[in-house]
Amino acid sequence: MKTRIISLLLLLSLCSSGRSQPYQPMAENLQSRQEFRDSKFGIFLHWGLYCMLATGEWTMTNNNLNYKEYAKLAGGFYPSRFNAAKWVAAIKTSGAKYICFTSRHHEGFSMFHTRYSDYNIVDATPFRRDVLKELADECHKQGIRLHLYYSHIDWYREDAPQGRTGRGTGRPDPSGDWNSYYAFMNNQLTELLTGYGKIGAIWFDGWWDQDRNPGFDWQLPGQYALIHRLQPACLIGNNHHRTPFEGEDIQIFERDLPGENKAGLSGQGVSNLPLETCETMNGMWGYKITDQNYKPAKTLIHYLVKAAGKDANLLMNIGPQPDGELPAVAMERLAEIGEWMKVYGETIYGTRGGCVAPHPWGVTTQKGNKLYVHILDLQDKALFLPLDGKRVKKAVGYTDRQPLKIQKCRDGVMLYLSEVPTDIDKVIELHLEE
Repeated sequence: MKTRIISLLLLLSLCSSGRSQPYQPMAENLQSRQEFRDSKFGIFLHWGLYCMLATGEWTMTNNNLNYKEYAKLAGGFYPSRFNAAKWVAAIKTSGAKYICFTSRHHEGFSMFHTRYSDYNIVDATPFRRDVLKELADECHKQGIRLHLYYSHIDWYREDAPQGRTGRGTGRPDPSGDWNSYYAFMNNQLTELLTGYGKIGAIWFDGWWDQDRNPGFDWQLPGQYALIHRLQPACLIGNNHHRTPFEGEDIQIFERDLPGENKAGLSGQGVSNLPLETCETMNGMWGYKITDQNYKPAKTLIHYLVKAAGKDANLLMNIGPQPDGELPAVAMERLAEIGEWMKVYGETIYGTRGGCVAPHPWGVTTQKGNKLYVHILDLQDKALFLPLDGKRVKKAVGYTDRQPLKIQKCRDGVMLYLSEVPTDIDKVIELHLEE
């Protein structure tokens, strides 16, 4: 009751004032932003009832499954092999610094024990365990930051206004009841931010669902204010494929690095906020039994390095199985990335995009006067670095610490290698004059 009163009072105050005040992040929020930028690597976990059908997280709308029939999946959901400690330990070993977990995806099923709907993993399944609580406790115990994905759309609830997706699930009233649904979302967000310890970020998704209804008001300022009031350090990101709205603390890019738009979802400009790009380890977000097209470790490491070179984090996705385990191939990839990060993590964590812009051969990251040159694809033994105006004191191989020959030339320096690089990532450490 207390949490409901808090959220309702906040909403009433916002409505009575007509408009919210311009967002001014508090000191702990600014500190959280820096910690987020320093972390560079996180793991996304898409887990919900959809895993039982093993055809991806959009299966409910893609196949026009009736919402009442789909809900019957909950009666058989029993992930007997779920072990939060094992999940977090494997993710920590990979070098990832945070986890983003789907607390409620578009299907509408809550993967935590909510008081505002019995359609949740504790009340609707024979498993009767709050997996989010177990995951949160392990994250706090093992020192991994926890972020929570939260869907703005819902293909199950009758009060959720229908957008361009979920129209074939059989819900009776396409217009829904926005006031009821908005209160439901804010009550759930209040639960998440008061019952699961420190939350690093709320990761929203679904704003785009009303793109055919441009006048639709998601009332984000009130929702954002609620989050910042409950946990000022909690960052807000929204996967709306636009430049950030007021009140947001990070900018999200889906399946693309900042400034690129190969997947067609990231044509927005790049802001000065901390950046994050999300990508799948195989082809899907949710578990899909026919999708075994896992990217090689080299590809995943290159994506992580390229993200860091653009001063962005990589949020790499895994779809847990119906039995509660992470797929074996995903576990292998986590271990492979972890071995690489043990050696090269210093060139990723806490860095910013280097003073040499990304090139086809690779990227640079920078920490103080150290410039890390990440050579990912070079078919030569020499590399020109456009460092006009900057002087290099020395250059060494990052792992062997052997000095490399450098030659000053017009607009930069030539870097000479002993052989054509064949490493996953040949890292050269340059010391610049301060």
